[in-house]
Amino acid sequence: MKTINQLVQDAHQNAVNKGWWEEDRSFGEIIALIHSEASEALEDYRNGRDITEVWYENKELKTRLNDPITTDCKPCGIPSELADIVIRVFDACGRYGIDLEKAITEKMAYNATRPQRHGGKVI
Repeated sequence: MKTINQLVQDAHQNAVNKGWWEEDRSFGEIIALIHSEASEALEDYRNGRDITEVWYENKELKTRLNDPITTDCKPCGIPSELADIVIRVFDACGRYGIDLEKAITEKMAYNATRPQRHGGKVI
């Protein structure tokens, strides 16, 4: 299994290969793109989609499928949108040279020391 930082490099290299970094993007734009993926997941939820439901869109047939029939069938649903969030975060970390694996490990260790329901914030 690949490490988080290997996945970061893979995601970023794919974005570079697909031309998404031919022109530099602002950090604000990158965060907005991450946010848009979260909004798409929320929209699927608001539309009554089950949180674990995955379906596939085939652009050529202009139809929704339960199983992919070709490699160009796009996975859709909340799991796919959550994956898009992670992929965009990985891409950003690859762009800026962030050691995401270290940041996650450090933050999780810190969070383990926090009190129950810390912060008291409501949704």
